[in-house]
Amino acid sequence: MEYLEFIIYGLIQGLTEFIPISSTAHLKIISLFFGIDDPGPSLSAVIQLGSVFALAWYFRDNIFKLKSKSSKKIFDYILHSRLMWSIFIGTIPIILMGGSVKLFFPYFFDEVLRSNLLIALVSFLMAIFMYIADRSEKRSINLKNHNYSDSFLIGLSQAFAIIPGFSRSGVTISTALVLGWERTDAAKFSFLLGMPAISIAAIVEFISSFYELFSLSFFPLIAGLTTAFLSSLFAIDLLLKYFSSNGLKLFIIYRVLFGVVILLYL
Repeated sequence: MEYLEFIIYGLIQGLTEFIPISSTAHLKIISLFFGIDDPGPSLSAVIQLGSVFALAWYFRDNIFKLKSKSSKKIFDYILHSRLMWSIFIGTIPIILMGGSVKLFFPYFFDEVLRSNLLIALVSFLMAIFMYIADRSEKRSINLKNHNYSDSFLIGLSQAFAIIPGFSRSGVTISTALVLGWERTDAAKFSFLLGMPAISIAAIVEFISSFYELFSLSFFPLIAGLTTAFLSSLFAIDLLLKYFSSNGLKLFIIYRVLFGVVILLYL
C-alpha cells in the first residue's frame, strides 16, 4: 500500500505540474478521494523533484547546448545568456514571497492556504484569468525578443503559485499570454522558469523537514519520484503539442468543474 500511495502521488504530481490545473491542489484533493493521506507541503515539494529532472531531460538538447563547450565557454554562456538572466530575474519574486511565508507564517500556509474552500475559490479565479489570457490576440513576443520586465512580471505571477489551486504553469503561461507572448514560447518559458523555483522549494522543505522526511521509506519514495519523472515527461510533451494549436479552453472548463466538485463534495 505504501508503494501504491507514493506512485499515486508521483502520477498526480507529474500530470498536473505542467498542465495548468495545479499539482498541489490535486495532490491534496485526489488523496482525499482515494482515502489516502494528504502528502502535505514537505513531501509534495520533494516529489516535485521528479518533475525538475523531467524538465532537465526534455530540454537537454534544444535549450542548454553546453555539451561540447569548455568550462570557460559554459561560464560565458551562463553570464551572457538572455534566457538565463530572464530565469534568474523571474525567480526572485517567488524566493522572496515563498521565503517570507515559510519563515513568518508557516502555520498559515498549512491551515489556511491548503484549505479545500480556498482551493475551490482559487480554481474559479484562475479559470477567469486563463479565459482572459486565452482571448489575448497580440502574440509576437518570444524567447528571443522578450524584455526582462516580462520575465519579472511572469516571475511575480509565479510567486502566487505558493497558494494551492493557482497552478504555477497556469498562472505563468496565462500572464505571458496577456503580455503578448506566442503560445509555444509562453509554455517553454513557464517550464524553464519552474526549474529553479521547484528545486529551491524542494531543498527548503527537505532541510526544514529533514527528520520527518528521513522517516519515510526510501524505495517507495524512489517509486514516487520515478513515476513523477515519467508522467511529467508525458505532460510536458502533451501540453506543448496541444496548447500551441488549441489554447487553454479545455483547461478552463476543467478548472471550473474542479472547483464545483470540491464545493459540492468536500
